[in-house]
Amino acid sequence: MAGRGRPSRWSAAQRAELWRRWQAGESVSAIGTALAANSGTVFWLLQQQGGIARPPRTRAARVLSSAEREEISRGVATGVSVRALAAQLGRAPSTISRELARHGGRPQYRAAAADAAAWQRARRPKPCRLALEPRLGRVVAAKLRADWSPGQIAGWLVRTYPDDPRMHVSHEAIYRTLYVQARGVLKRELLAHLRRPRPLRRSRRYSRAAQQRSAIPDAVSIAARPATVADRAVPGHWEGDLLAGRGQSYLVTLVERQSRFVQLRRLPRKESAAVVAALTRAARRLPAGLMRSLTWDRGTEMAAHRRFTVATDVAVYFCDPQSPWQRGSNENTNGLLRQYFPKGRDLAGVTQRQLDVIARKLNTRPRETLGFRTPAEVFDEIVASTG
Repeated sequence: MAGRGRPSRWSAAQRAELWRRWQAGESVSAIGTALAANSGTVFWLLQQQGGIARPPRTRAARVLSSAEREEISRGVATGVSVRALAAQLGRAPSTISRELARHGGRPQYRAAAADAAAWQRARRPKPCRLALEPRLGRVVAAKLRADWSPGQIAGWLVRTYPDDPRMHVSHEAIYRTLYVQARGVLKRELLAHLRRPRPLRRSRRYSRAAQQRSAIPDAVSIAARPATVADRAVPGHWEGDLLAGRGQSYLVTLVERQSRFVQLRRLPRKESAAVVAALTRAARRLPAGLMRSLTWDRGTEMAAHRRFTVATDVAVYFCDPQSPWQRGSNENTNGLLRQYFPKGRDLAGVTQRQLDVIARKLNTRPRETLGFRTPAEVFDEIVASTG
């Protein structure tokens, strides 16, 4: 059993099990229950590494092994010369000389103490890429402040500096620099600019249980949606949902599947008539033919979907119950919007002008799935080709 409030008493096996469960997507409370530990202790242990598991420590092939140090210790005790020891171990004489000098010289050299000191010395944190390349660090910080994601930054850097590898960095390296405080290159405050600002880096396997949704009268299943919609081969097909705020406040979110272009609409109330009116206004803002279908979840706010179809000639398809991944682009967009509208915020006072500014931000960020073009670029090309 793990010490409920004393992380220092956790064994290596218990810590390994904690990280295995975290990487498998279990919650902090579930891990605490499984390990008979206080959830606060579990969170503290995870937070020390920003939710990022360290890879198992291994000894590099180029460094002396404990067995080699034992050979050096025996050779020193019997008066074997440095050159003879080096030839015996297949090492350079300078390697043996430095090893002896580093650990007290011939009279004081002990293999176990030298090996323990070398192992401890190797634990010192190494400078990360953003620390070694200050210019790169400044560019990454500026893009984070502009609300770009690490993935967008990494892709944009390759596209902008194709012949300068010093200006390239992986998205995972940016996340690690943000979440592992010991690196100290990017300020902790930049975490607030991530799409989903969290104290810990979560596993991709982490998920929440979907809520049961009510049936919709005369709903046309997503299974009846044409294949050209599913494979994004044809533009003009949208996904939609409501983003909820405090006090029963909501806004409408819409995403065009091919370009990932976003529209946001104010919603005075959640009743189906208000939702249909907002969707109708959004559809009429678009050039003719650029809203052909809409895929929605099973929320009762779309009970009047037939009225929307009559007003706009847009077919509406409904996802299967508890299947948010069937509107993956819209689900992702709603996650991005939590950066601007965190859970618990009242959305009733948000103006359409404010929503348009946020939509413009989302539409002018490069997307990896679009080859690091922006949704606005791709959507403008679609408009031009259909005009």
